Amino acid sequence: MAKDMNIPTMAEKTGKGEPVEVLFWVGCAGSFDDRYKSVTLDMVKILNHAKINFAVLGPEETCTGDPARRAGNEFLFQMQAMANIQVLNGYEVHKIVTTCPHCFNTLKNEYPELGGNYEVIHHSTYIQQLLDEGKISVEGGFFKGKKITYHDPCYLGRGNNIYEAPRRVLEALDAGLVEMKNCKTKGLCCGAGGAQLFKEPEKGDEDINIHRTEEAVNTGANIIATGCPFCLTMLSDGIKNKELENNVEVKDISELIIKDIK
Repeated sequence: MAKDMNIPTMAEKTGKGEPVEVLFWVGCAGSFDDRYKSVTLDMVKILNHAKINFAVLGPEETCTGDPARRAGNEFLFQMQAMANIQVLNGYEVHKIVTTCPHCFNTLKNEYPELGGNYEVIHHSTYIQQLLDEGKISVEGGFFKGKKITYHDPCYLGRGNNIYEAPRRVLEALDAGLVEMKNCKTKGLCCGAGGAQLFKEPEKGDEDINIHRTEEAVNTGANIIATGCPFCLTMLSDGIKNKELENNVEVKDISELIIKDIK
């Protein structure tokens, strides 16, 4: 499917002497996770629809090193970070857009200390900017009558104080936006952050992703929206645990916008 879309690489653009406005940082989940690949493709559709001059690194992109640092392997993090910074600086990258709050946080807040200084934007904020600038618009009818609840990813919300942009994007869809009991600054983790996604949970009375899913379901929402591959996985697993796949969908913001885009 990706072969049929316009997804240029930095190497191709540079080889032709063409400048690039935005680097789309795909991330590990966006590249390899079968579920999250659809988010990557939908974000590409949005960028193409808005006629954004963008490119990806393709095979030159590697993990930001976030999981390694969270798991305590600082040496591996710095190795990965320095390799990425060398590539990014080599292409003279200035603006980066990514669909992953973990990549966003690491590129924005942790790479500068190693010599990587970029304007880094999470895709929820970027989509909001495209809507505000009139570069994309939505019909406003596809989700009419639906209820959507938004789960704040930790590294986007409490980590970087981004709460309003994703909600403004969802409000453009003309659906009913309903909030969970714990939201915004009091939002709950999906249970995957801090490299927890890659290990089994500690013993307890209830897995946090199940508890968070229950909060979402209790809002009466038909759709749980989020902007993070980790959250998407954990909440999807929660919905499967509750056997509610036929009643509640878990979607990334970009997947919702592309359904209603003009």
